[in-house]
Amino acid sequence: MSAITAPSFKLAFLAPRYWLIWVGVLVLYAITWLPLPVIRSIGSVTGRLIGLIVPKRVKVAKRNIALTYPQLSEERVKTLADENLRRAGMALFETAMGWWWPGWRIKRCFEIEGYEHVQTAVAQGKGVFGLALHNMNLEFACRGLGYTHPAIAFYRKHNNPLIDYLQYHGRARSNKYMIHKRNAKALIQALDNQELCLYLPDQDYGKSQSIFVPFGGVKETATSTATLMFARRANCTPMIFTSHYTAKGYKVKIYPPMPELADMESYEALTHLNAQVADIVAEQPESYLWMHKRFKTRPNESDPSLYDG
Repeated sequence: MSAITAPSFKLAFLAPRYWLIWVGVLVLYAITWLPLPVIRSIGSVTGRLIGLIVPKRVKVAKRNIALTYPQLSEERVKTLADENLRRAGMALFETAMGWWWPGWRIKRCFEIEGYEHVQTAVAQGKGVFGLALHNMNLEFACRGLGYTHPAIAFYRKHNNPLIDYLQYHGRARSNKYMIHKRNAKALIQALDNQELCLYLPDQDYGKSQSIFVPFGGVKETATSTATLMFARRANCTPMIFTSHYTAKGYKVKIYPPMPELADMESYEALTHLNAQVADIVAEQPESYLWMHKRFKTRPNESDPSLYDG
């Protein structure tokens, strides 16, 4: 096991340079004790403020939605982008909820659908390679999932030591341990040990780590080949995990296994995976992280950016 060593609390965190962070922490902590419908209303207002502060990200979200689902009208794209902005505002509070809510409150508004797929894989002596999609409420969903089946995931250390301390311990409350994001060997070992490991396959990791396959309406989308490396080298069963909003609160939805990924040719496998991801995102598109430049990397340096204009 090559788990990251948990950061410890330091007296230096009480120094004036961290006071603004502590103020933000206290405000967030206080808000998270409000009823969930009230928090969601505050999140909606926060989302509108985010739109005013970073309008370029709203533009990116609209562009991503239009590129992925070209069949949508301009009006529908705008509506989805507006809803996505409200989800972005709520994501700030969901992160705090995931880190600091007591377990009883998490369990009261959380459910899992499709957990039998995990149980079947483990019963077969395999690890569970959870392909987690980048939904806005992912932090909260991981905390809730841990109460049913503690997971292992890659971890990127935050540049600010205090935020890193809060982030690590918040994420570790209901899960097993975390692995440095570049330690592929440790993730493979965990999968071989029949652990549930979460991996994010749906972002742009650059040309050197990707091949270009379709994603929605974009025929050439940089898609990480590491997904297939793990699926092929580890004794595991790949399956997609996503997090949905519900009237009650939240739900992690686990989709049927995709063992075929390990045996398919790389282009075919990632095309198949992206088609599944696009269809699953379409179930609740307002929840997805559209503000990330998913289509930033192009096959050739001379290719025009899909975000110009």
